[in-house]
Amino acid sequence: MSDAIEEKIKNYRTAPFDARFPNTNQTRNCFQNYLDFHRCNNALSAKGQDVSPCQWYQRVYKSLCPMSWVGKWDDQVADGSFPGKV
Repeated sequence: MSDAIEEKIKNYRTAPFDARFPNTNQTRNCFQNYLDFHRCNNALSAKGQDVSPCQWYQRVYKSLCPMSWVGKWDDQVADGSFPGKV
């Protein structure tokens, strides 16, 4: 993992501003970061690469999303019924 990525993760406090989601309702931002984490993980692990850069998305969605949603989504991903393209 590069030093810049390690430094970002080390200094992570909460989800940064994302211009794609300018409104105060962060539901879509939460969901998008959950998807991005799983897509990143799947893409890098399929290539046999280090998946640690994907931790950024995981930290963001964990700071934005209610854990009850994340638990439900994790269960749906596991049983193949998740509505998003992972």
